[in-house]
Amino acid sequence: MWSLRSRAWQAALLGGLLAFATACGGGPDGAGGGQQQQKPSAVPDNTALLGAIKADPQLAGALPAAVAQAKTMRLASNIQSAPNNFYAPDGKTPIGYEVDLAKAVGAKLGVTVAYQDLAFGSLITSLQSGRVDLTMAAMNDTKERQKQIDFVDYFSSGITIMIRKGNPDGITGPDTLCGKNVAVVQGTSHQKFAAAQSAKCTQAGKPAITVTATDSDNQNQNQLRTGRVAAILNDLPSAVYISRTAGDGKFFEVVPGQPIEGGPYGMGFAKSNTKLRDAVKQALQSLVADGTYGKILQSWGVEQGAIKEAAVNGGS
Repeated sequence: MWSLRSRAWQAALLGGLLAFATACGGGPDGAGGGQQQQKPSAVPDNTALLGAIKADPQLAGALPAAVAQAKTMRLASNIQSAPNNFYAPDGKTPIGYEVDLAKAVGAKLGVTVAYQDLAFGSLITSLQSGRVDLTMAAMNDTKERQKQIDFVDYFSSGITIMIRKGNPDGITGPDTLCGKNVAVVQGTSHQKFAAAQSAKCTQAGKPAITVTATDSDNQNQNQLRTGRVAAILNDLPSAVYISRTAGDGKFFEVVPGQPIEGGPYGMGFAKSNTKLRDAVKQALQSLVADGTYGKILQSWGVEQGAIKEAAVNGGS
């Protein structure tokens, strides 16, 4: 199972997004000073959808006393990864599909969500120390991490194929990459998958994949736009967001279908905080059942990653 992409790769991704969007000032440092100006079509307004959520008294009654009394869940994230979580043009308001999901869960539990922007490497220790109540930061739920914290899974990500608008090369899935030029970022799980897929091509008597590994997603986007490569391998949410924003949505599209080698993102909880974990799980499952969860993902264009069950520690 693949693990969360490197922070260096995320920085490269944001650099690529900035190449196609109007800068708001500063650098993409995830601290509120460097978020790009977002296009209206790329950032949905889910105010009405979230405002319609009614608190469930039974779920609210299951909250830990400290959370119930404060009527606030302290949520830590690393706010720099569009469309998961990033800053609005004001440089201080967190937005993203994760942010909307967190607000929806909070509304169902009758509490507000207070964000803390922390370094990714400190998220687990922030839970263990009691500094925050939960985390939500595109963190993969893996067996290794389950030794330290618990997860409630809320999204299934994985590798996605990004192609030129109109699909001139006729790419419909991994098997149609044989004989094509494909771009990846050096050192990622995408590169490993491309090499494995190329081997499958040759074993089946088809031409190998020509894999171009670069240092940044921005370089890959430029190569795809000019036709030097036929596809880019990327993470699902990022590929969708780039396709919606680059060139006002006129440059790229994503091959439909479930994520390749998918794995769940999970909200993190301290091992000792099972009451909050279980309350959040039930609230999320309720949102899945009534359709609110699906509407939020669809508004951000990432419905391919929808889960059917809010499992606890479902990753492998």
